[in-house]
Amino acid sequence: MMKQSLKCGIITAVLALVSAIGSQALAKPLKVFILAGQSNMQGHVKISTFDSMAGDPKTAPILKQMRGADGKPIVCPKVWISSIGCAGDDTTEQKGQLTAGFGSETDEIGPEFTFAIFMEKLLGEPILIIKTSWGGKDLHTDFRPPGMGPFVWSDFEFKARQQRGDDMDKDKGEKVKATGVYYRLMLEHVRKVLGDIKRVVPDYEPSKGYELAGFVWFQGFNDLVSTWTYDKYDKPGGYDLYGQLLAQFIRDVRKDLGAPKMPFVIGVMGLNGTKLPPNELYFHQAQAAPAALAEFQGNVLAVQTAPYWDDELDALNRRAENKETLTPEELQRLKAGVSNGGYHYLGAAKIIAPIGKALAEALAGMPKP
Repeated sequence: MMKQSLKCGIITAVLALVSAIGSQALAKPLKVFILAGQSNMQGHVKISTFDSMAGDPKTAPILKQMRGADGKPIVCPKVWISSIGCAGDDTTEQKGQLTAGFGSETDEIGPEFTFAIFMEKLLGEPILIIKTSWGGKDLHTDFRPPGMGPFVWSDFEFKARQQRGDDMDKDKGEKVKATGVYYRLMLEHVRKVLGDIKRVVPDYEPSKGYELAGFVWFQGFNDLVSTWTYDKYDKPGGYDLYGQLLAQFIRDVRKDLGAPKMPFVIGVMGLNGTKLPPNELYFHQAQAAPAALAEFQGNVLAVQTAPYWDDELDALNRRAENKETLTPEELQRLKAGVSNGGYHYLGAAKIIAPIGKALAEALAGMPKP
C-alpha cells in the first residue's frame, strides 16, 4: 500500500509539474517589436514586383513564404501591426493583421512584411509590430535624441547661412521647433499602443503582459545628403557625428521605454550595393559604429543591406533613366522588378524582401536581455 501510495504521489507530482510547465508556456508575454525610420522603413515596394523574385534561386524561396495557396500576399495569423506615418500625414494610424499593404501606399510593402513572416516562423508565437516611419526625416534634427541636447550648427553651415544672407534668428527658431519632433512622435505612438494593446490585438490577454523584444532602425538617406551638417562628409570620419547620435538614440529609447537591454538592430544603408563612393562608405561605417561599442555588446547589431542590392535591376533602371534603348525582354524585366527610384531600393521586392528577413533573423538570433 505504501509503495502504491508513493507511486501515486510521484505521478501526481509529475502531472502537476507538466501542468505548471504547460501553463508557463501558455502564459508567454506578447512579443512586441518596434520598427522605425524614414522612407525605406515606410516601404515603396509595389506588390506587382513580387513576381520578379520567382526566377532567382536566392529570392524564390522567400517568395514562396510571401504568398498563400491562392497566390495572394499572405496574412500572418499571429502578427498584428499598428503603423503611423504611411497614411498621408504624421499621426493617422493603420492597424490590423499583418499582410501586404502596410507600406507607403496600400499596394506597397516595406521591410515589415517579410520581417513579420519570418519572425513569426522563428518564434512561433503572437507578435505585435509597432511601426513609426516618416519620409525625408533625419537623425540630426527630426529624430534627434534628447540626450544629445539642442541642435548645434557646424561652423561651416553657420558661416554659409550668414554669407547667403539668411535670417539667422528665424532659422534658429525653426531649428529649435523642429528638433526631436519625430523622436517624440515615435515614443508617443509606442506608448499609446502599449497602453491599450487589445485595441490592436483583439485576443491579447493583459494577464500575460508583453515584452519589448526588439527595435529595428532603418534610416539614413537624409543624413547622408546633409552635407552642411556633416561638412567633412568626403573625408574619413566625416559622419562620426551620426554614429554618436545613433548611439545616444539607442540609450534614450531604452531609457524612455524602460527597457535597458532591449535588443536593437541597425539596418545599414545599402543603396548602390557594395560599389560605393568614399562618402557613402564613411556613412555606412558611422551607421554601424554603435554596434562596436563595449556597452552595446550582445544587444546591438548592424545588419548590412548592401549585399541584397540587385546590380542587374539597377543597371537596367539607369539605362532607362538615360533614355537608352532596351530590348523588349529588358523592358519587361524592368517593369516587373522596379517600381521606384534607387534611393528607395528601386521599389524592388527582390531587394527589400530579403532585407526584412535578415532584420528578423538578426533580432531573433540575439540573446534575451
